[in-house]
Amino acid sequence: MRKMLIIIVILAIILITMVIYKSTAFGSKNNINIGDIQNIEESISKIYLWKEVTKNALPEFQDVNEADDLWIWEVVKKNIEKFEISYDDIKEISKEIFGESFNKEYSKNDSTSFLYNEEKNIFVPTEISLDQMEDNFLISNIEKKENEYEVEIIEFLEDYSNSEKVIIRNINEEEIGQVSINDSETKIQEIVKENETRFDRKKLYFNLESDRLIIKKVEKI
Repeated sequence: MRKMLIIIVILAIILITMVIYKSTAFGSKNNINIGDIQNIEESISKIYLWKEVTKNALPEFQDVNEADDLWIWEVVKKNIEKFEISYDDIKEISKEIFGESFNKEYSKNDSTSFLYNEEKNIFVPTEISLDQMEDNFLISNIEKKENEYEVEIIEFLEDYSNSEKVIIRNINEEEIGQVSINDSETKIQEIVKENETRFDRKKLYFNLESDRLIIKKVEKI
């Protein structure tokens, strides 16, 4: 029991330290609070995919309606929990993620992200095959302007092909550093920050709509 309490205390200290660091890192001058940071991280996680599936975990676009179709519908699939879904389900989820101005329509003839069962009039999500490299991002800066957020991220890969270590790579799969498989995510983030110029960086533009952050534009920095 005593060991368990010690572990809980250590984990609590780590969590508090991360919260303080994030709050300090982005500063108060832009009126960014912990809630903002958590909402932004969750919103990016919803749309951040896998390079081996969509070529870009997060593609560049000036208008989400002009974004790559495969990425769009794979994002929708990622955020649908049901196995059998209707066309209305696809439309509803896409509006929740991409906002009311999103106007793309999913085609029943497109079998890449969903398979259409004509007899039941339902869609079934297709399976995806992932490699041993996890696509990840690190928020490096946030600027808030009323209900708009400009977020800069660093993109990197975590290679788990070795059972004893994690290899940190940029999206061109060049090795940047290594950590033990038992090291924390914080250690990985430190390596990314120390070698920031060797990674791809992007700026994301979000609008706050009906208490949801909606992605509007993605640019390469």
